[in-house]
Amino acid sequence: MAEQNVDGPVGAGTGTAVERTAAVDPAAGTTAVTGTAVGSRPVAVTIGRCPEPVHDVAVYAFPGMAPFELGVVVEVFGLARPELTGLLAAPWYGLKVCADRPGTPLDAVGGFALTARHGLDELAAADTVVVPGVPNAFDCEVSPALVEALRTAHGRGARIVSICSGAFALAAAGLLDGREATTHWRYAELLQQRYPAVRVDPDVLYVDNGDVLTSAGSAAGIDLCLHLVRRDHGARVANTVARRFVVAPHRDGGQAQFVEAAVRPVEAEDDGIARSMQWALDHLSSPLAVSQLARAARMSDRSYLRHFTARNGTSPMRWVVTQRIAASLALLESPEGTVEEIATAVGFENAAAFRHHFGRVMRTSPTAYRRSFGRGVA
Repeated sequence: MAEQNVDGPVGAGTGTAVERTAAVDPAAGTTAVTGTAVGSRPVAVTIGRCPEPVHDVAVYAFPGMAPFELGVVVEVFGLARPELTGLLAAPWYGLKVCADRPGTPLDAVGGFALTARHGLDELAAADTVVVPGVPNAFDCEVSPALVEALRTAHGRGARIVSICSGAFALAAAGLLDGREATTHWRYAELLQQRYPAVRVDPDVLYVDNGDVLTSAGSAAGIDLCLHLVRRDHGARVANTVARRFVVAPHRDGGQAQFVEAAVRPVEAEDDGIARSMQWALDHLSSPLAVSQLARAARMSDRSYLRHFTARNGTSPMRWVVTQRIAASLALLESPEGTVEEIATAVGFENAAAFRHHFGRVMRTSPTAYRRSFGRGVA
């Protein structure tokens, strides 16, 4: 459980005036209150943890780590979030940074050191475990203690998550065998060669297998962490967190768009692509075709398809479908409107098409999503 201090009055129910002093035990997550009743002997009362369970997130820290990936996890799950007041139906996360040897300074990329207060026993006991990388993906060695902790955590039902090269640790623990997974594009071929039982997809930003999730390079860790928030608390909360992060709540396409962007020049026609995407968002509830988007971009259909795919890593109509699914989430979380009405509102031809595409993108049905995240929906 996350460490919490519980504040509030202690009443003995005797009507006797009591002077109180409190001692907080962060390790135990309790507050011991000693009360001295006037004209009486001291009375000790222990207040336990908050009765509402907190979802524990543990992130692995190691020597030679890149601080960005670790910082993403801390930012999403460890930051106080007053902006979520009134939006949460369940408690926010508790975060622990864990290492093989807690209390030992860990050198990080950039010439500074970090110290983790918690060990791998606490990582193994967490509800969600995040491995933000490994010291060297090209070196076959993964911490045996980490491998054992991951197996223990997964065995007791924890959710296991990797960012970038962290997929190598999950694979070493056998958690990716027979599953689809991803990692940074420059490590994808190596991951496939070293762990042939893993189905490596080098193009996607992240893969959600339910209890085991993997993501691509550093920034894709933000996408995956926001996806976890969306799974746990719904689209409205995830969008609010993304807004504070100053990032898009959901990015489309895959890693291919970033690999290609590194070598292709920026073309003037890219402005037309952006203009067409905004036009599509403004007309999402209407029937859309590639020819309409191409006209908005002032391009031929063939040129538009080529430039759109190069820029976004996906086809125009696949992108439109994803935008329609994203627009449907807030509507599904509301008790208003049937699935059929929502399908029409976001531009699908009928409810059957909506259900088909929703299942492909979200790995669940609109009805199941509403049941999980709907506010006031039975």
